[in-house]
Amino acid sequence: MSDLMREPAAVPGEQEGTAGPARDPAAPAPLGVVRTPTGNAEVDARLERLADADHLPADGHIEVYEDVHGGLRDALTALDARPAPAPVPAPMPSYNNRS
Repeated sequence: MSDLMREPAAVPGEQEGTAGPARDPAAPAPLGVVRTPTGNAEVDARLERLADADHLPADGHIEVYEDVHGGLRDALTALDARPAPAPVPAPMPSYNNRS
C-alpha cells in the first residue's frame, strides 16, 4: 500500500474486524456529574434540569443554564420574601421556689 492510501486508524475500544458505529467526538455526551439532592424540591428540580444540557450541542447549553439560574434566583428571592418566624417569648420566672 502506498503512502497516499493509508488504512484508517482503529477507533479505541473497537476490535479489528468488527463493524460498529463509531462515536462522533463532536456529538453531545453526558458528563456523568452527580447531583446531590438539597432537600428543597424546587431547587432539586432546577438542578435536575441541568441534565438536559447533556443531550444538547454546546450552543444549546446557554438556554438551559439561563433557565436554571433564573429558577434558583427566584427560589432565593422567595426565601427573602417569607416572613421571619415570630420570636418565642422567654419563659416567665417561677416564684414558687421562695426560700
